[in-house]
Amino acid sequence: MNQNQNISELVQLQAHELAERIRLRQVSCREVMSDYLAHIERFNPAVNAIVSLQPEETLLAQADERDRELSRGEYRGWMHGLPHAIKDLSLTKGIRTTLGSPLFRDFVPENDGIMVERIRGAGAILIGKTNTPEFGLGSHSYNPVFGVTGCAYDPSRTAGGSSGGAGAALALQLVPVADGSDMMGSLRNPAAFNNIIGFRPSQGRVPFDDSADLFIDQLGYEGPMGRSVRDVAMLLSTQAGGDSRSPLSISEPGTQFAGSLESDIKGARLGWLGDFNGYLPMQRGVLDLCKRALGDFEALGCHVEDARSDYAPERLWDTWCTLRHWLVAGSLGSRYADPQQREQLKPEACWEIEGGLALSAMDVYRASAARTDWYRAISRLFEKYDYLLLPSAQVFPFDKTLDWPKEIEGVAMDTYHRWMEVVIPGTLSGCPVANVPVGFNEQGLPMGIQIIGRHQADMAVLQLAHAYEQATRWYQRCPPPLLGLAG
Repeated sequence: MNQNQNISELVQLQAHELAERIRLRQVSCREVMSDYLAHIERFNPAVNAIVSLQPEETLLAQADERDRELSRGEYRGWMHGLPHAIKDLSLTKGIRTTLGSPLFRDFVPENDGIMVERIRGAGAILIGKTNTPEFGLGSHSYNPVFGVTGCAYDPSRTAGGSSGGAGAALALQLVPVADGSDMMGSLRNPAAFNNIIGFRPSQGRVPFDDSADLFIDQLGYEGPMGRSVRDVAMLLSTQAGGDSRSPLSISEPGTQFAGSLESDIKGARLGWLGDFNGYLPMQRGVLDLCKRALGDFEALGCHVEDARSDYAPERLWDTWCTLRHWLVAGSLGSRYADPQQREQLKPEACWEIEGGLALSAMDVYRASAARTDWYRAISRLFEKYDYLLLPSAQVFPFDKTLDWPKEIEGVAMDTYHRWMEVVIPGTLSGCPVANVPVGFNEQGLPMGIQIIGRHQADMAVLQLAHAYEQATRWYQRCPPPLLGLAG
């Protein structure tokens, strides 16, 4: 990538490269912070990705303290001195956590969530938050508190969501690496829409304690995003690892993800699920880009073939709607019960809650059993394939003034999230899923493909994603035009 002389070299570095320069004291934490804040001031207004930005003098003072620590031989970890913005759904001590809702406009948590606690512990300096939809509902990051986030490749279009602020911030180099969370593609869809990497870890890989329920609420997980797979793996090494506060967390430490990503993938068997045999409507061009990427995997020595599941996709959708209704009603039901607070909930949140309130205990049990059947079905596919592939989105980034796409190629979308249906097979499986870029359509809008791996095979998914990235280098070759960088 050629450098734009008007953009700091430091913000163009991958996170792990910048971290190494800081560790070796080749650059000061103050210099890094100064350059990032100047870059944010210049480019964030175009996309509105970072919100609740902390005062410059406070951040520079923290950077100075990190420098003093290094001078004393104290090194907190690989994120020492890195500016970092937390997704605005995760609790941050001393920094507003609005959830994109006017009900939490002034909420300042007294404690960090587990993931945030670990990121701080690794030495990061929290500069603010990244924008998200209200309560994370919908893959389009707009809310009444901060407004809408635009795509890094065309700010007039959506950045996706719910980690849309994180995705746009990464692509425009406003942060070195980013965290997010994913219930319905929220680490995958915005990564696809911004030409970067997003990774939804295995269930339990990244512990959480932000939820009122720690046993049943197992649809959404926190995870990493980055401009490279190496950066994603490094952040996961910080996020992952068991914690007694999260009883279903995987005890295996995250240190493995800081290791080598090199692996012999020749001969790997990849199953292409595509649009589930015509079931999923796709905007023109999405499948073509993804199918072209299949050739890139084959060039790496992988064997790719069409795959079909014996599980009815209609049943998968019904299962999803039931479980999502139930969990949203559980978390927001008390807000809905108060008429004054209900008025401040967006219609989609009310729809989810009302659907949940109409469910019986047996409805939920049957949905959970159906999810179990899907896990068994995808496990059967993994007896034949090492990985499964399918698009990361069904549409390209759309006009950000829309609330959500009402149709895809003439097929009506009957809910606010039906256009995102392609991500629920990965979600309901609990398996690790990565988004990797596959290129751009005629309008220069990005798209990505999902790599799904076996249960808890997070490292294997990252290794395949890394090999693919080294061969294609989509972000390095095609950074956002707004930056004025030539590939």
